[in-house]
Amino acid sequence: MLPFAAEEIKEYLSQINDWSVVDNKQIEKEFIFKNFVEGLAFTNKVGAIAEAEGHHPDIFIHDYKKVKITLSTHAIGGLSANDFILAAKIDQLEK
Repeated sequence: MLPFAAEEIKEYLSQINDWSVVDNKQIEKEFIFKNFVEGLAFTNKVGAIAEAEGHHPDIFIHDYKKVKITLSTHAIGGLSANDFILAAKIDQLEK
């Protein structure tokens, strides 16, 4: 499997909310919560989804209430449909 080209990334990016592309190799989004407890609860929900999908993001909790999620498919050194599918599932947690 090859990583997505710029056109594919653009097409898939239009289907998720407020994620940014970094170097055409990963997507990321920062979530801001009211407090640490809410951010941690969100992180645990993301972890459960990621484990079920077998696709694991980088998760960075900072400034006590912010959670930054970074997705890429490490095995191919870039982005695949799996990254965008997981991003869409993470977005559903906000609702």
